[in-house]
Amino acid sequence: MTFALATRNTLRRAASSRAAYTTVFARNKVTLPDLDYDFGALEPFISGQINELHYTKHHQTYVNGYNAAIEQLSEAKVKNDVAAQIKLTPAIRFHGGGHINHSLFWKNLAPVSQGGGVPPAADSPLGKAITEYYGSFDTLVGNVNTKLAGIQGSGWAWIVKNKETGALDVITKPNQDIVDGPHIPIVGIDAWEHAYYLQYQNVKVDYFKAIWSVINWKEAEKRFSA
Repeated sequence: MTFALATRNTLRRAASSRAAYTTVFARNKVTLPDLDYDFGALEPFISGQINELHYTKHHQTYVNGYNAAIEQLSEAKVKNDVAAQIKLTPAIRFHGGGHINHSLFWKNLAPVSQGGGVPPAADSPLGKAITEYYGSFDTLVGNVNTKLAGIQGSGWAWIVKNKETGALDVITKPNQDIVDGPHIPIVGIDAWEHAYYLQYQNVKVDYFKAIWSVINWKEAEKRFSA
């Protein structure tokens, strides 16, 4: 094989690898989800300023961080750099989890004018599960708020359905860890400071109480029954 031919073949392989890497990155790239309401639509319970910063700054950071990590991972795979791939795992988990959790969070909120805060009907599948496992809606809310208050640092509290047993449970997750295993996320409450501090400052329990007035239980019903 001549030097010129070998060079052309090398360039072709490099171009092919680069094209494959670009295709993989484009396929895995994520974007901010559309909101079903304006930033100020959840007031007075969650201020428009908080929602705007939460969505355009914090959630966008998770999107950017995940896309950057996935791009680097795709490139590391092309180079067969296993060490680099392993090092990227924490960033993918953190930023990807932040994107997933927040995408669920925006959907499980709704303005009062759109039914936010209206509990599920007692005879609905979710309403029956609440009665079966907690006795009453207020008891469930109290249980979630207790779990939220007990979170040290940053994290989430989730009402979940155990897909193996059908049971309704309340769990917490640190940082941006996602709901996984046998659990299906039904309602998630963000306990990170950026979700409340501008409005509620250090009295986070007031935020935990207020957010129930804009929980989208119609969305929760869909997740429970899916």
